[in-house]
Amino acid sequence: MKHLIISIKSSSEVMKDFKNALEKARRQGFKSPHYEISFDNRKDFERFVRHLPILSAILEFKPKSVYELAKISGMDVSNLNKIILFFEEVGAIHVKTVIVAGRKVKKPIVEYKTVEFKLAA
Repeated sequence: MKHLIISIKSSSEVMKDFKNALEKARRQGFKSPHYEISFDNRKDFERFVRHLPILSAILEFKPKSVYELAKISGMDVSNLNKIILFFEEVGAIHVKTVIVAGRKVKKPIVEYKTVEFKLAA
């Protein structure tokens, strides 16, 4: 499984990191992929951190649908859908449409085994 790094960086820092990674890849080739989500504002970062228990529940219980995840987490389905949409937009989860008991449902999937935070002082 993959390893995810979460950080807070300005857009100029992200571009600088991208440029360095591209140069390194050109010189050495790709050895292992790097998965990182960099937030450029504190509000989105805090929203991500506030809802980490949802990611944990997806990893631990592997729910078959958003509805099942809502039952596990004790949350309202509509609120949970907003959180899942946010996580999907930033790349923390993948939502797959599957058929369960003859019905189309959305299954949230966390593709990362570990999540690491890199915060600069």
